[in-house]
Amino acid sequence: MGDWEMRQASAADVEAVAELRSVVLRADLERLGRYDGQRVRQRLRDGFDPAHTWVIEAGGLFAGSVSLRPAEDSHWLEHFYLAPPVQGSGIGTAVLRQLLERCDREGVRIRLNVLRGSRARRLYERHGFTCETEDPVDVFMVREPGPGRARRRNGERYAEPAR
Repeated sequence: MGDWEMRQASAADVEAVAELRSVVLRADLERLGRYDGQRVRQRLRDGFDPAHTWVIEAGGLFAGSVSLRPAEDSHWLEHFYLAPPVQGSGIGTAVLRQLLERCDREGVRIRLNVLRGSRARRLYERHGFTCETEDPVDVFMVREPGPGRARRRNGERYAEPAR
């Protein structure tokens, strides 16, 4: 897996993340007939929130990003992109596990969307995400907090016994 770490994103990271998004999503969006490089980059810029985004670095170099945005009844996992040279190295799995453990401790459901036909869907399914709905472009997935992890009941935390 190598040497990697996550750091809080800053506004200065937006262009690097926008460019990575364009590279990572290109093949899937082209397959779906939806690739427009400018639009792909601009959608990232329009929704970029450094307060809920982390930059992934491998060997001290920019290697990716991930966001976990709080919403009314869940957190949204967004902008999870890894540079092609580090894909398949185990970093993505390690980052995802870290975020899932955090949400499990907090008793928070996680939602995401992935492009139809994307290989990333298998990663999410291996970690307990299931399809909630889909449309011609996106598959919307959800993952409930894991059993035996901290949950909330009547606004207070409690630990559900493992089964």
